[in-house]
Amino acid sequence: MSDDTEYKDVVIIGAGLSGIGAACYLKRNCPSKTFSIIEARSSIGGTWDLFKYPGVRSDSDMYTLGYKFKPWEGAKAIADGPSILNYIVETANENNILDKINFNKTLVEATWNSNNQNWQLIIQDSITEKQKRIDCNFLYMCAGYYSYSNPHSPEFPDIDKFEGEVIHPQLWPKDVIYENKNIIVIGSGATAVTLVPELATKAKKVTMLQRSPTYMISRPSEDWFANLMKSLFPKKLAYSITRTRNILFQEYIYKKSRRHPNKVKKKLLDGVIKELGNEVDIEKHFTPSYAPWDQRLCLIPDSNFFNVVKNKTANVVTDKIKSFDAKGIQLESKNRLDADIIITATGLNLQLMGGARVKVDNEDVDFSKLWTYKGVMLSSVPNFVSIFGYINASWTLRADLISQWVCNLLNHMDDTESTSVVPKTTDDHLMSARSWIGDFSSGYMERAMKDFPKQSDTQPWINSQDYRREKKLFNQPFHNDQELVFSKGIT
Repeated sequence: MSDDTEYKDVVIIGAGLSGIGAACYLKRNCPSKTFSIIEARSSIGGTWDLFKYPGVRSDSDMYTLGYKFKPWEGAKAIADGPSILNYIVETANENNILDKINFNKTLVEATWNSNNQNWQLIIQDSITEKQKRIDCNFLYMCAGYYSYSNPHSPEFPDIDKFEGEVIHPQLWPKDVIYENKNIIVIGSGATAVTLVPELATKAKKVTMLQRSPTYMISRPSEDWFANLMKSLFPKKLAYSITRTRNILFQEYIYKKSRRHPNKVKKKLLDGVIKELGNEVDIEKHFTPSYAPWDQRLCLIPDSNFFNVVKNKTANVVTDKIKSFDAKGIQLESKNRLDADIIITATGLNLQLMGGARVKVDNEDVDFSKLWTYKGVMLSSVPNFVSIFGYINASWTLRADLISQWVCNLLNHMDDTESTSVVPKTTDDHLMSARSWIGDFSSGYMERAMKDFPKQSDTQPWINSQDYRREKKLFNQPFHNDQELVFSKGIT
């Protein structure tokens, strides 16, 4: 390990949507702070640089997925991956962030030292595998929520017998030729419903093979309200108005789904019937067994998924896989599907803290034993914030809130000459433990919740996933917060 230890006031882990936003807020609101960004890959953008599969796009509108401080000016509210990546790169360039990024560097271990009141970070070069140390007072995790190198890939029986290509969308190769091919897409989530209509433009036939259906809703890719606002007002005001309107609409749909699930279910299924009529068995292929928003809704821009099902260039099969063979998949129903290419859109593996080992005074941190403070900090872990966005709305809405809160926290620490801040619980035995994300049955969440911090049912030990509630929660003055302990100097 190199002996030349750097020091920064703040180190941000990750140069994706969250990390670039966090850096912009730091530059604007904490101009005296020195900071750097540690990025494991060779480029910025995170998810929007990693995913290369055909048709990759957002499933949130860009007026809420975009940053609060930078208006989205694209024509489409439901944007494709390259457009979103360009937006992130443009933001970094406009705010002179690129020179703050250390590319091809991975955080291996982070240790808080109470004597020195700082974090000691072990950073490994992703190419040379050499390690160096960086010290910082405040560690800011923006590494995303899933493993970039290890997607969720179930063990399918006899998959090694299949003679065609098997591809996971997260690891999409550059040289895939799918023109005039028979393709099976395994899965029914956002990635699958994005892939199917795009593949259907060139493939011979595309089959989406699902174990169970997902709720789908069609929306125009262009937002008429946003375009109207752009024609009436300056772009920043137009963006702000549209953003507020879309935030409220997202909240309305989510809360109505929780309060009146049967009504929302009927409305969603009526929409599918209107799109497909008698073309398919709606009950079998498009009626989930769970309530709306127990999992994320699949957004269908411009009805593209429904259109390829109607014109029969794609179809949906609801069944379970019995086994693979040389030419395709044998189903439990005794039917079989032939394929040249099989795409396993089977989801993500959630990953805590970018996979880094975290210690406090040389003791390993077991996140599952800790309580989450407002969904951003951890009980007994000083000077540490991690961004995890909304699962029931646009990710960046929460990332923006947290970034502003962090800047306010750092400025408060300067004002009070504090060198550390740590959330402390006083009545653990009286707190009711709940999953860090509750009431959400998606497989990728359920697989990982046992490893995540706990939340309680009282503030501030909650992860509410409620934007307007959290706006109030994050605006509470620090001097009134009894659960945050600020310290000066050596503890």
